[in-house]
Amino acid sequence: LEFDVVSRMTSDSREASAAVEERLPEEDRGAARKRERDEPRENKSPSPPAKQPRKEEKEKDKDRKRDEKDRKSGRKDKKDDKEREKEKDKKRSEKDKDRKDKDRKRRSRSRSTDRKEKKKDRKERDDHANGDVEDGEVKEEVPPPPPKILTEREKTRLKIMEEMKVREEAEEAGAEVAVGDDPVWCITKAQEEQPSRHCPYLDTIDRTVLDFDFEKLCSISLSHLNVYACMVCGKYFQGRGTNTHAYTHSLDTDHRVFLNLQTLKFFCLPDNYEVVDPSLDDIKYVLKPHFSDQLIKSLNGWSRAVRAYDDSTYYPGVVGLNNIKENDYENAILHAFSHVTPLRDYFLKEDNYASIKRPPGDKLQELTRRFGELIRKLWNTKAFKAHVSPHEMLQAIVLCSEKKFQFTKQGDAAEFMNFLLNTLHQALNGTAKTNSSIVYKTFRGRMRVFTRKVPPVDASEDQRRMLMQLPEYQEETKEQPFLFLSLDLPAAPLYRDELMQNIIPQVPLHVLLQKFNGQTEKEYKTYNENFLKRFELLALPQYLIISYKRFHKNQWFVEKNPTIVNFPISNVDLYECVAEDKKASLKYTTYDLLANIIHDGPPETGGRYRTQILHAGTWKWFEMEDLHVKDILPQMITLAESYIQIWKLNTEKTREQRMEEIAPESELNIIAN
Repeated sequence: LEFDVVSRMTSDSREASAAVEERLPEEDRGAARKRERDEPRENKSPSPPAKQPRKEEKEKDKDRKRDEKDRKSGRKDKKDDKEREKEKDKKRSEKDKDRKDKDRKRRSRSRSTDRKEKKKDRKERDDHANGDVEDGEVKEEVPPPPPKILTEREKTRLKIMEEMKVREEAEEAGAEVAVGDDPVWCITKAQEEQPSRHCPYLDTIDRTVLDFDFEKLCSISLSHLNVYACMVCGKYFQGRGTNTHAYTHSLDTDHRVFLNLQTLKFFCLPDNYEVVDPSLDDIKYVLKPHFSDQLIKSLNGWSRAVRAYDDSTYYPGVVGLNNIKENDYENAILHAFSHVTPLRDYFLKEDNYASIKRPPGDKLQELTRRFGELIRKLWNTKAFKAHVSPHEMLQAIVLCSEKKFQFTKQGDAAEFMNFLLNTLHQALNGTAKTNSSIVYKTFRGRMRVFTRKVPPVDASEDQRRMLMQLPEYQEETKEQPFLFLSLDLPAAPLYRDELMQNIIPQVPLHVLLQKFNGQTEKEYKTYNENFLKRFELLALPQYLIISYKRFHKNQWFVEKNPTIVNFPISNVDLYECVAEDKKASLKYTTYDLLANIIHDGPPETGGRYRTQILHAGTWKWFEMEDLHVKDILPQMITLAESYIQIWKLNTEKTREQRMEEIAPESELNIIAN
């Protein structure tokens, strides 16, 4: 190092002197060389070390000779000096690298020697501890350590490794191994069949906020595809991947458990694994109730109240419906139809209508699916709450009716009932035959209609006689089916009574039924023609629907008839309404009241609807007005303004048997009077 420093200082001084000489003129340059020769050596460069190796002296002499040669030539190439310096630096770095490699090898040899010595000492200590034979003596033997107890996870891992090794050996041998050829006990096959595991976040599920009655769409993207329900807050989100709304919700709120509303599978997010636990079956049942044949048969005899998750008690089928805004007229019809046993039993089994095929893009299939879901929720015996929201059913009604029946505007219950019956029949691929759908099997009857045209009022007697001989004025007979009977109410009185109070008229039901006895004629007017019609029944339906005409529309307003209809709640006989040629073939002709739909309030404001139904299990009457449900006395049923009634045909006793039951009661009434 000292030699390098000295040589570098010498070369620097020579370069400086050469540069000065280049600046001097030619005459002064010789004088400068002479002065250098005469000056002592210590002024030119720092003194070298006292003792230098011969090699360094030789290199120094070479450099001095080279400098003298350059001075004689009178010029020095700076570029060659720089390259020479680079070569020197390169040689110097190579020397340093070789020296470092030698030092590293020397240290590694010493470290390995120390390690061998330590290992040898450790072995001697172990031999001494294990009691090996030394100098002919046997020391005390120490028992070997107990084997390591493997965990279930380690055992499974070892077993999988063994199976993989066996599989690889079989493949190397040339044998083809299929995935399905694995034995039953194969752990990999078991893991493929059961990819799920238990979740530690099941205690975060809040059943009180779960509500599956609303439309199944994402609360952010409003999409119906791949929707999941959060089991902690009850909201709906789309997807399960890393960029979906459900995944983002799980990260933002730390809500982990989600339910796929289509596949009924639970998943834990953001870990994204399926959760299988029997404690979650009640949530699946609430989302999609299912009924066995035995349970369906026992519903009519269900006499005990069940307790919901919110600690409220209810009878299956006697459940309130939420009024979103102005859909009470739809709730009344849906409540009444849910207690018609054949219709209820048909829609409780989803397999009865799930396989019905409709044309692509048809809207009616949605109506049957939503109606079936609503019926199953109304008769659910394991509900979380004692009320149901018909939101999805109402959406399907708006879609299928092309916005004629909306839940934001009050409507007519009779018109909605007619639409629902005919649309359900059409959605079930029903035809003109009676047994083509469950709707026609339950509600369809047949009647015979006699029609004759009435001559004009201003016609003379001769003209009248001539017109009556024409074919169009002859009486025509026609048979036609019906789904419900419409009864006309007598007009309300125009004057008040002697106490200056409004008179509420009353009329018995059997008087209104005379319209269908085949003798009473009813006049019907068209734009310029009048007709007289009379009706008689040919076939009685299993469930008879009667509608009372209470509303009359004119050019200015809608008028409501407040007439009260007096009717018994059981044993209404339609024998007199049956045609003479059909009376002998009809064995049962008596009906019992099943449901009574009432309209309250003036027509200007739309009024409100409520339903009174008979619960078959308890044999009690209940009144349901949207979410409000209460039991009532049978005597209160006839006091309201009935609008629509559903009667059930009594097939247990004939007309004569029921007349014998009434006869003793009438005799007791005569004696009491």
